[in-house]
Amino acid sequence: MIGQMGSFESSSAGLDVPLDCYLHGYISSRIMKLSQEAIAQGEEGLPVCIAATRVDGYVLALTPFHHSYNYRSAVLHGYAQVVEGDDEKLWAMQLITNSVVPERWENTRTPPNKVERDSTKILRIRVVAGSGKVRVGVPHDDRADLKDELVRGKYWAGVVPTWEVMGEPISAPDNVVDVPVHVKSFIQDLNGRNKEIALEAARQPK
Repeated sequence: MIGQMGSFESSSAGLDVPLDCYLHGYISSRIMKLSQEAIAQGEEGLPVCIAATRVDGYVLALTPFHHSYNYRSAVLHGYAQVVEGDDEKLWAMQLITNSVVPERWENTRTPPNKVERDSTKILRIRVVAGSGKVRVGVPHDDRADLKDELVRGKYWAGVVPTWEVMGEPISAPDNVVDVPVHVKSFIQDLNGRNKEIALEAARQPK
């Protein structure tokens, strides 16, 4: 599911204050129905766990035992409720859309029409706990292997930096306008940022 952190009460709030997690989904999806049932039964929402991981590199050690990945991951625990208010729903749809490609909401036919609004549900997750884990750096080989010149001289160890690359935009068959600046800028910025993060993670010492 597509999601984004945010605060409807304070739209300019940053990561230094508690934020809700908003998820976009279809009206008939199971998680939407279960969330509504939980509220109808007097509960504070559907208990959910949300996990996300981004791989930044393949870590190849002298021995398979120490092979790993450079990565960034996060896990959130909370209670999901379907957003019922029209203002918050429209705000969340804009928030999520612009989290995919910045300024995309402003560069599409908006606001959504009634059919689109009625067929879309937004979940608000009140986060109660969360954790993050990051792995960066070179392989962590055993001291015995590092001191063994025969092992070090025979096997390669290191990091293969890995990052997502956005390709050149391919216009829709019925498109009549050029690729807009906000799409071009997004691709250029994201490609550069992903590469920088992966290379920096690979260069970190033990």
